[in-house]
Amino acid sequence: MMTNSLNGAAIVSKGIEDIAALEIKELIGAEASTHETCVLFGIKDYADLCLLCYKGQSVNKILFLFRNFNFKDIKDIKKEVDSIDFSFWLKENKTFRVSSKVIESEFDSQEINTEVGLFVIDSIQKKKNYRLQVNLDNPDVIIFVYVYKDNCYLGIDFAGLSLHKRSYKIFNHPRSLRGTIAYSMVRMAEVDNKEVLVDPFCGAGEIPIEAALFLSGFPINYFNKEKLAFLKLELAIDYGDFFKTIDSKVNMKKLHIIGYDDQWLYLNNAKKNSKIAGINKLMSLSRLESEWLDTKFEKDSVDKIITQPPAITNHSNPKDIRKRYDELFYHAEFVLNEKGLVVVILRKKGELLKYAEKYNFRIKEEREVYSGKEILTIIVFGKQQI
Repeated sequence: MMTNSLNGAAIVSKGIEDIAALEIKELIGAEASTHETCVLFGIKDYADLCLLCYKGQSVNKILFLFRNFNFKDIKDIKKEVDSIDFSFWLKENKTFRVSSKVIESEFDSQEINTEVGLFVIDSIQKKKNYRLQVNLDNPDVIIFVYVYKDNCYLGIDFAGLSLHKRSYKIFNHPRSLRGTIAYSMVRMAEVDNKEVLVDPFCGAGEIPIEAALFLSGFPINYFNKEKLAFLKLELAIDYGDFFKTIDSKVNMKKLHIIGYDDQWLYLNNAKKNSKIAGINKLMSLSRLESEWLDTKFEKDSVDKIITQPPAITNHSNPKDIRKRYDELFYHAEFVLNEKGLVVVILRKKGELLKYAEKYNFRIKEEREVYSGKEILTIIVFGKQQI
């Protein structure tokens, strides 16, 4: 159990905990400890949590953490609730609700919401002699209970939003990626703002958009700031100055980010999404069939290729997909510089690996990541020195 006075927790998708820890260190300077689907860290003040809600691209939830503990039944949660002083957060004039997320556990989320809500009301009434009001639709304070297997994390939800859901994803693609996953691919590629990044199968544009948001410092929740739950908390923060200070550091200089798709529908979707995200002027998106990629770049002129290649499915032409795999690595071998990387995400590895090997690419890193219940594989390839 954590004992420091001010602690935070980031709930993340399984497989990207280390990337979330890196982002947290970069944003607030805190060393974080990683656990399955959760990252724990100390904070200097509550503004650190606000900043992570506003800019964090790798996280699903940000909590001010009261307790994290192992438990066997609901009575163990009640015991922890009884030991917490909620009075700073749950004043007499404040409304609240309990929300929860339960993963790989026999406990029911609705049961936890109801029982913990009753525990909190009872605790406040015994200690402070007033009865809290519940507001399920628009509360002032959200107490969040995250259960993963037999671990419980209990705290205040600072965002009130599912942070992995992107407001720019209005126009979709059949194989759309979660923004947090696309961001993780960018971080695994170790992209910087001087490098040339290409996505030859950009679909709805998640990879170029997440790269542009990261490299420019443009807040992921710039257009959602009025919806963030921490605005209702009494934290002695001048939110106008808080947002102004962060936004003043954004660099809107055009980046070397290029996305291609061979279908006008999806290319236009990517363009619309990038405009909604506010960073369309930082990148170039255009129609191109993958077989012509090497006509757009000189030899050794690209630093990173990050993409989600098409997959062989019951509805696709296997011969056509194999051709695209071959073209991807054939062109990558030509356009990538010596230290260049190809980062791909796959629902099934299938036959792609043999084409990487054909053109002398070797696996530098491979990991499984979870998008909800779906398991995806991210592979980083580098050029094999011959």
